[in-house]
Amino acid sequence: MTQDNAQHTIQETTSTWDKVVDLLSYQIDITEKVHITILQILIVLLVFILTSYLLKLIRRLVTRKLPEEDKLKFVSFFSFIKYFIYIVVILVTLDNTGFNVTAIFAASAALLVGIGLALQTLFQDIISGVFILLDQTVHVGDIIEIDGKVGRVEKINLRTTRAVTIDNKVLIIPNHKYLTSILYNWTENGSLTRENIEVGVAYGSDTELVKNILLEVALAHPKVRKKPEPLVLLTNFGDSALNFKLIFSMNDSFIAGIPKSDMRFEIDKRFREHNISIPFPQREVRVYQADETSLDQNKSE
Repeated sequence: MTQDNAQHTIQETTSTWDKVVDLLSYQIDITEKVHITILQILIVLLVFILTSYLLKLIRRLVTRKLPEEDKLKFVSFFSFIKYFIYIVVILVTLDNTGFNVTAIFAASAALLVGIGLALQTLFQDIISGVFILLDQTVHVGDIIEIDGKVGRVEKINLRTTRAVTIDNKVLIIPNHKYLTSILYNWTENGSLTRENIEVGVAYGSDTELVKNILLEVALAHPKVRKKPEPLVLLTNFGDSALNFKLIFSMNDSFIAGIPKSDMRFEIDKRFREHNISIPFPQREVRVYQADETSLDQNKSE
């Protein structure tokens, strides 16, 4: 009786294992000539998960002792290459498990061409992103201006660049914009940038006094660098004003609008104290009225 139970248990185990084997061997038809089994799908998923964990481990090991700036650069670059690694690993795994990779490419050639045309912009974004890293046009932390929008770059992704404006609004910039539009990188040469304020004063004003006031206002502001020293230029003799330009340097041009506003308030206050007027455009209109004799003659005619 004990022998019968043991044989029955072995038969049940064998039967269950055969069912599992049959399930894993079950084929899913992709095309008439290309098939994939459940076992192959499970192997691909397992390899994908292991690759993902391995890439995360490599990223942590490499960036552990890097400076913060270099760490951000490596993370941006790593986000590009990991997708290519995933594709290569999956294709190699499928090929080693007996999946006919060549046949699937040949069978879906027309489909791949259609997808390629539909995803043309996506490919442009990806290629542009690679160029950004290779030629070092844009770095994380740079202040850029593109299509009239200004923002600080926070992250360079595979397809887009994420930047934040001074209003704390997020700019999502497709990477192909860097190839098709003019890009201004405010911090390519370093964080030190030159800013300016333009102001006009009435003719007859003491130009030396105007120059001294502008320099004093600039030097008194805590955000303005003392070296290089601020500079005042008399740029033009305008139609109704003498035009001056105050040039100064700052370490953070991203917030330049606030110091500029502070200085404009102070300039207006100092000008009022010294009776220096800021003119506004004026037009003189003259109306000529014809005499009554001329009007009567025109009527009689």
